[in-house]
Amino acid sequence: MEGKTSGFMNVLNFLRHAFRAAAPEGADPEAFAAAVRASGEPRFGDYQANGCMAVARQRGVPPREVAAEVAGRVVLEPLAGTPEVAGPGFLNVRLHRSWMEAALGERVRDPRLGLESLERTQTVVIDYSSPNVAKPMHVGHIRSTVIGDCLARVYSELGHRVIRDNHLGDWGSQFGMILWGWKHYRDESAYAADPVGELARLYRLVSGRIAEGEALEKSYGKLFELEAQGRSAEAEALWARRPPTETRSREEIRQQVEQARALAEAAREETAKLHAGDPEARRLWHEFMPHCRRALDAIYARLGVRFDVELGESFYDPMLADVVEDLMARGLAVPSEGAIVVFLEGAKAPMIVRKRDGAFNYATTDLATIRYRVETWNPDLILYVVDHRQSDHFKALFEVARRWGYTHPRYEHVAFGTILGSDRRPFKTRAGDTVGLESLLDEAVARARAVVDANSPELDEAERARVSEIVGLGAIKYADLCQNRLSDYVFDWDKMMALTGNTATYMQYAYARIRSIFRKGGVDPERLRVQSPAVVLGHETERALGLLLLRWPETIEQTASELKPNLLTDYLFDLANAYSAFYDACPVLKAEDEAIRASRLALCDLTARTLQRGLDLLGIEVAERM
Repeated sequence: MEGKTSGFMNVLNFLRHAFRAAAPEGADPEAFAAAVRASGEPRFGDYQANGCMAVARQRGVPPREVAAEVAGRVVLEPLAGTPEVAGPGFLNVRLHRSWMEAALGERVRDPRLGLESLERTQTVVIDYSSPNVAKPMHVGHIRSTVIGDCLARVYSELGHRVIRDNHLGDWGSQFGMILWGWKHYRDESAYAADPVGELARLYRLVSGRIAEGEALEKSYGKLFELEAQGRSAEAEALWARRPPTETRSREEIRQQVEQARALAEAAREETAKLHAGDPEARRLWHEFMPHCRRALDAIYARLGVRFDVELGESFYDPMLADVVEDLMARGLAVPSEGAIVVFLEGAKAPMIVRKRDGAFNYATTDLATIRYRVETWNPDLILYVVDHRQSDHFKALFEVARRWGYTHPRYEHVAFGTILGSDRRPFKTRAGDTVGLESLLDEAVARARAVVDANSPELDEAERARVSEIVGLGAIKYADLCQNRLSDYVFDWDKMMALTGNTATYMQYAYARIRSIFRKGGVDPERLRVQSPAVVLGHETERALGLLLLRWPETIEQTASELKPNLLTDYLFDLANAYSAFYDACPVLKAEDEAIRASRLALCDLTARTLQRGLDLLGIEVAERM
């Protein structure tokens, strides 16, 4: 940490480095340093070191004795003086005002807002979004898409080499269903008008019939089994207990189940023909794919989401046989009941890499993908932004990959919860359908337009439309990213569009309000940065705002290390609140003298730039006027 100028420093890292060097006897220096964190209450200082209690328990001495020992040894200058021993053994650190003012003065002219260049960068592959291309994107895709995009932006901001990989589902069973549906139920005119809509209709038709048959078999399978065994009395008793709403006869139900089985088998055969290179199946696949990709690209363009690589499952298909052969040659995969599997200690079931019918599956494709990524980019870290229901799959996948020899990358499953409706069930339309993503974005913009019309009558029509798009899409993204990603959350239009509270709209409004100060005062913010006025933190609200501005670098690093975008949203909310308190207490354009006016304008500009940069890392735009 030596030799760094004050403004270009991660304060938390500096303090942890200092406390690591001053760790008491018997302490794990890394754990002791990790116990240093930002204080949640100003009365407890700006930062706290909370590791003394654990050391005291280990040594059998009073915690305050250990804290006093550390306080006498730790060197925090030039940032702070000797920490204060408080409570049962906390060490409270309060930054020097003079250091803060100097550091903020340097931030004024720094385009990176104090974010340092890393001594060692990494190559990070982020696997996110990954929809099935033959179906329109729906609300369930928003979480993976915006969380992955945010993490990609944050890692790039830190200086890492980031590879954004959209692992498209373009080769699976859904195409078999579509191919069968196309051959038997296609509507040529509907396809000509809306290709993706017609393909989605065919998929829903076939998959719905299969699912309904499977549900009937689950409900009445025991009945059919009793009948086949000649146990008619038991069968009659079971049939008598059917739901009163069931109007079909047993024979009708049996026929529907058999038809669904046949349909599922026919769809599997269509998938197998596609994979085997059947000319007609391949012709249709090549015809359908451009339509599907254009629909996805339109959604991504609207969301401002981009990818460096979009390799679908079809890309890896030629590699799958070799993956299985290599696993077998190394003794990792073995035959089992006609399939090829990898047994994993403690797992509920082995990982199947080739099914009994000779077909490969998602696990095989994921292993081929890991090998391709490692051999192509040699990544240090691979992130999979996929919902929590796939946790067991990724745990097994990572173990097999390491045993296979791909031990260098660190693998992380960035799991997330479910979006719920007001009934706390998965968010769907009133008709029970999954909410389409495009219609969700349209509604967000329409609702934002009502907010913009009510609050910004001075804007012309074109500007209102542009601001509505920014506010609406920002609201959707922020409502997702401000949650702890592991939690489910309830989708609430009114809450996410609110001008107050932890919403994108509140942040965007705070930014626009700051920019209006510069317009009103006739001040050029770029010229102000060049002039680099001295920052003065004379009022408590100025100091509180300055402290948060100095925490920008540590916030970005923590967001990346913990893979939690909500750490960034929490920071931005705190910053906007601190700015509001500052603005209410401290006149800016009418400050008591020119030096204080310039200082407060510099704080305003730093706040606006930090809000803008933070929202940009969330994938959210700002408007100069709202």
